[in-house]
Amino acid sequence: MEERIAHEQEPVFNFAEGQMLLVDKPLTWTSFDVVGKIRNSIKPQKIKVGHAGTLDPLATGLLIVCTGKMTKQIDTFQAEDKEYTGIITLGATTPSYDLETDIDQRFDISDLTADAIQAATQQFLGELEQYPPAHSAIKINGERVYEKARRGEEVELKSRKIRINSFDIEKIELPHVHFRISCSKGTYIRSIAHDFGKALDNGGHLSELRRTKSGDYDIANAWNLEKLIEVIRSQKINEKQTI
Repeated sequence: MEERIAHEQEPVFNFAEGQMLLVDKPLTWTSFDVVGKIRNSIKPQKIKVGHAGTLDPLATGLLIVCTGKMTKQIDTFQAEDKEYTGIITLGATTPSYDLETDIDQRFDISDLTADAIQAATQQFLGELEQYPPAHSAIKINGERVYEKARRGEEVELKSRKIRINSFDIEKIELPHVHFRISCSKGTYIRSIAHDFGKALDNGGHLSELRRTKSGDYDIANAWNLEKLIEVIRSQKINEKQTI
């Protein structure tokens, strides 16, 4: 509430000197779309704008955007642990591990119990070796692997070390399992959803995802993107009127 009141007072931004913005990324927008929208709103100034930690188009939530000299801090922000909430849908898998692609296999979920679902989370705590999805933005020989996957090409990805700090089941409404996960950078929640289904001798995919925290920053303090753009443009108009 305190941050929302601060927003209503329309803070004065200094994008050239350096600004860190907490943005609630809208559904279907890419992280680059958000950066582009903000960059265009502060034109004609030639100011660097970047984000700390990509969110998939089908995810929403906290995106840290930096401008000017603050872009030097992007790697620091990106290295922080993250928290996500979302929904794993059991009983079906997709090639992308989320809703980007159609279901390719279905499973019977009639024998799944709440106890088994809760118990399966224990397999994912601590240090893990995780294989990223074939439909990911990782580059191989300069090309995004999702481009290869969309062409039907075989993609071999190496596992990477990640860390899951906590994996809490918040509600079970089969086939949907609502969760909250705290994890290290570089963790693919889509892969967690896929592997969670396998841990239950079933199938699973990610059907909803929202980033709620990044380091010490919380989604509760993030800007609605359209409201942020409105404030930026309003500030530009006020600057012109005072010249």
